[in-house]
Amino acid sequence: MKLFAPLYERAIRWAASPHAPWLLFALSIAEAVFFPIMPEIMLAPMALAQPKRAFRYAGISLAGSLVGAVIGYWLGEHAWELVKPLLAELHMVDKIDAGIATIRAKMVESPWGVFWFLVLGGFMPIPMKVFTWASGIVGVPWLQYLLAMTVGRGKRVFLLALAIRIGGERAERALHRWIEPVGWIATVLIAVLVGYLYFKSRGA
Repeated sequence: MKLFAPLYERAIRWAASPHAPWLLFALSIAEAVFFPIMPEIMLAPMALAQPKRAFRYAGISLAGSLVGAVIGYWLGEHAWELVKPLLAELHMVDKIDAGIATIRAKMVESPWGVFWFLVLGGFMPIPMKVFTWASGIVGVPWLQYLLAMTVGRGKRVFLLALAIRIGGERAERALHRWIEPVGWIATVLIAVLVGYLYFKSRGA
């Protein structure tokens, strides 16, 4: 933890900075590309300090993650071999290779198979950067990719913001404990809604 503990503590300190929204935006970009600390570490104390701005902060974090998702995809598509030695030093290559294999298998099924895998990836214990790089390397279609990144990351940050807005610090701790089942319930509800809209549009 000599690497991660100082980074974690620094993200907590950033949350108290007057420039916290910009730092949250930058952290969200970096986490989607290479940084090991998730933006929720900074988002939570910011939302707790100003609950009325929780959703605004969640939106800032999501916007940063989407910018990072585009950067990570582009790097995966155009600069994979160039930066592979650096990523090997960060012990990321094996994870990205595993992501590549899985996404390629999903691409064989359909682009929407990849979409659902990436949406579910938002709650998997796998860093976002693995999905962004692997998607660029494989060439996931932009429509499915950006929609999946929006839903997958958005449900995390907005669930966190909602919990803090309603219940404060106690709710934030509970969400940390129950994030997996809450995430899966949210995913099922989203899948039902998308399926309903899809079949409704075809029936029309």
